[in-house]
Amino acid sequence: MKIVFYDDFKLGLVEGDSVFDASEIAKGIEHTSPQDLLGKLIERFPAHKGRLEQIATEGNGVPVSQVRLRSPVPKPHNIVAMAVNYMEDGTRDEPAPINAFMKSANTVIGDGDTMVLPDVPATIFEGEAEMAIVISKTATNVRAEDAYDYIFGYMNFIDGSARGLQPGGNTFFQMKSRDTFAPMGPWLVTADEIPDPLKLQIKLSVNGTVKQNFNTDDMAHKIPRLIEWASSIHTLEPGDVIATGTNHRGLSAFQDGDKVELEIEGLGKLTFNVQDDLKRTWARETRLDRMNKGQEGTTPQLTGKYA
Repeated sequence: MKIVFYDDFKLGLVEGDSVFDASEIAKGIEHTSPQDLLGKLIERFPAHKGRLEQIATEGNGVPVSQVRLRSPVPKPHNIVAMAVNYMEDGTRDEPAPINAFMKSANTVIGDGDTMVLPDVPATIFEGEAEMAIVISKTATNVRAEDAYDYIFGYMNFIDGSARGLQPGGNTFFQMKSRDTFAPMGPWLVTADEIPDPLKLQIKLSVNGTVKQNFNTDDMAHKIPRLIEWASSIHTLEPGDVIATGTNHRGLSAFQDGDKVELEIEGLGKLTFNVQDDLKRTWARETRLDRMNKGQEGTTPQLTGKYA
């Protein structure tokens, strides 16, 4: 099942190329916001699943192209984003120590929206292609062997980054929690539709050129360990998000006018735009391109303020 919010955050389901209105379900759930609605729907999903499946077969859908899709997880209480959680195609000798950071709920945008690059002296702006987990029920000190019981579904996720901000060192907050720095969507796919989330191809393109292309089987700390570890630090709630990390080798600069597309097997295609009022530019090379030329680090800024 593919769950969406669309237009004015109306609850819906996607089947094929159509969106089906699930407002009748929403009316039966007392809620204070779209996120509250999602959390309660997830928490009581078995009670609503049968009717949702009927709605998606009743033939009164609207073409997806005629609606405005919103983030399927509008404003999660927690966005836990894993850091350095891939083996980078075998270039790492061993997994990095498990680590994560939080992203603000105000970073969230949906399909067709715009990531806005702020007026700050970042050395580069990047967006990391990731698969995200959405939590199904209250999770505290979950055992790894039970972790999949706490997954409601999966979705595409972009971890936007403003790198190189000073002072150096502990800069995750100002690097990762900028408004619009977490595109998600286009929909939330329930876990039953994804037989093995550790065998999914992830592909990110910028203006039609593939930049990142890797598989979730390269994940260093696997999904059960991520849930076990995160839930040992703080309680996770229905509708919370864990972004599982990225392979950094294909990262490149996001800049004004870019059209970015992220497609993960079975999770649809998330498309969004990039806006930079300062019109800063960088070379289009990836980190892997630079490594193959014997160069280190990210590509330098070419023009514009702070170059």
